This record gives sequence, structure tokens and C-alpha cells, in this order.
Amino acid sequence: MASSTTIQIDGVGPVLFERSHRARCLNISVKPFTGVRVAVPDGLSFKKAEDFVHTRTDWINKHLARMKQFEREHEANSVTALDIDRAQAKRKLSRRLKYLAEKHGFTYNRVFIRNQRTRWGSCSQKNNISLNMKLVRLPGELMDYVILHELTHTRYKNHSNDFWAELDRIVGNGKGMDARLKEYGLGLL
Repeated sequence: MASSTTIQIDGVGPVLFERSHRARCLNISVKPFTGVRVAVPDGLSFKKAEDFVHTRTDWINKHLARMKQFEREHEANSVTALDIDRAQAKRKLSRRLKYLAEKHGFTYNRVFIRNQRTRWGSCSQKNNISLNMKLVRLPGELMDYVILHELTHTRYKNHSNDFWAELDRIVGNGKGMDARLKEYGLGLL
């Protein structure tokens, strides 16, 4: 049995159908730069999944249009990412990280400022913090949210309930801020 296939759907374009052992039900996702993907659970044929996709073409096209807009914004911002002064971004983000860590009682090892395409930040097992230099383009509260998110990972190396409770204690509504960041940031990364 094939694990994946791409099928041309009229009015939509290419759709990737992938067998997923984790999926409990059919799941359609539309993402920038990758397009439409359908997770097909075990026990469901690709043909039945394709038939279902045909019933959801309006929904898919609505989301494809939104993702195309994000892609255009991303391309425009990628060109202007060159306009960011890396040294200035490093100073600003490093100072803000130090300030927020001291204010909230966090400790970290080293800090790296990078120009990344897919993530705003990360925290290693050794508590090294990596921050995307494009954070300087975000509103201050979202920049702080990303920094505090990574600092919280110095205590919790996952996204468990304890992690979110700690982050909520500091920023208020952590998952709400995360949703705002995703909405705001798709065009910037």
C-alpha cells in the first residue's frame, strides 16, 4: 500500500495525500509554501479521501487564497530582511533577553541571534537561547512573548500543561499570544 500520492484536484491543484498512522480521522491542512496536504488514517482508502476533498474545495480555496497572501508578504519581507541591522538587532534582543530573565528569575547559558526562516526562537537542552533577528519587526509585546516563551523552556523542555501554566503566570494568556504570533508572523518569517 502506498504511503503517499499527489492527485490533481480540479479547481484546487495538486493535493498531497499521505497515510498517517497517528491520524484518527481525515485531516486537510493548507500551509504556505507547501500547499494542501491530507492526512489519511489507516483503514481509509485514498479514493475515499479524494472524494471527501472534492466536497471541501470551497474551504480549501478560501485557505489557499489566504496562504498565497502570506506567501506574497513573506517574499516582500524577505527582501527587506536584508534591511535589518544584524548588530543592532543582536544588541536589542540580547538586552531584552537579559532584562526579562532577571525580572522573572530565569537563567540561561548563551544567546544566539540568527536569521531563521521557520522559527522565532528556540531553547536547547543546555539552556542556550536562539532568537530570530526578525523579532525586532514584531510589536514589543509579541517580541517579549517569544523571549519569555524560550525562557520558560529553560524550566520546562516541552509544551506540557506546567509549561503553559508558568508562561500564563508571566504573560497572561500564553496560548492567545501564541495564536496572535502565528497570525501576525506568517508573513514575516
